[in-house]
Amino acid sequence: MAASLVWTCGFSNENQPVHKSRKYYEAHQDIVWEVPMEEKLIALTFDDGPNPKTTPEILDLLAENGAKSTFFVVGKRMERFPEVVRREALEGHEVANHTYSHLYFTKGVSRKRIVEELEQAQNQIIDLTGQNCQWFRPPGGFYTDTVVDTVRKNGYTVILWSWHQDTQDWLAPGVSRIVNKVLNNARNGDIVLLHDHVDGSTQTVQALRTILPELKKRGFKMVTVSELLRHRKPKT
Repeated sequence: MAASLVWTCGFSNENQPVHKSRKYYEAHQDIVWEVPMEEKLIALTFDDGPNPKTTPEILDLLAENGAKSTFFVVGKRMERFPEVVRREALEGHEVANHTYSHLYFTKGVSRKRIVEELEQAQNQIIDLTGQNCQWFRPPGGFYTDTVVDTVRKNGYTVILWSWHQDTQDWLAPGVSRIVNKVLNNARNGDIVLLHDHVDGSTQTVQALRTILPELKKRGFKMVTVSELLRHRKPKT
């Protein structure tokens, strides 16, 4: 059913038609967009890597600012740059699943193919890092009810991002746009969408040189998705 398909990457999806609502998925904890909390914690997440140049630069900046993050990695790129993924884990970051081939999970993708993409990438993550993180981010933010159900049955939770924290850095919109998107909208419990691999662009790295120290100055602690979820505000 077309109504069960959502594409969240680069678009405001507040009015997108879905078969099951955000409220439903949040109530069942099948998809996480952000984490309500009192603490000043924020999760910077990076998609599509590893990249042999920009990912190490990002890791350097994270280390300088005492920040931890979650990297949603692509299997094919892990094969090319395994040492970068190992470094992510060794430095205390979380390495999570972003499929093997960066396949968009639109409604034509079978459950079998979804599982194959998940398993192939996850096996690589375990081999390289020893981590068995159960977070999954679908490429492009594409998901359907079938995708969410298949992912859940295989032990994963879909992690998306705060709608007000889609930096669109994959479009190389300009360093100031990336900086302003994050800093003008920073709230407790945010999950920020960034990319450590964008062909031909270093704008994300440049933006982080401003974003990281400023968030720190404002009292935010930058943590992994797992750490963020541990501080989820209990329902009343």
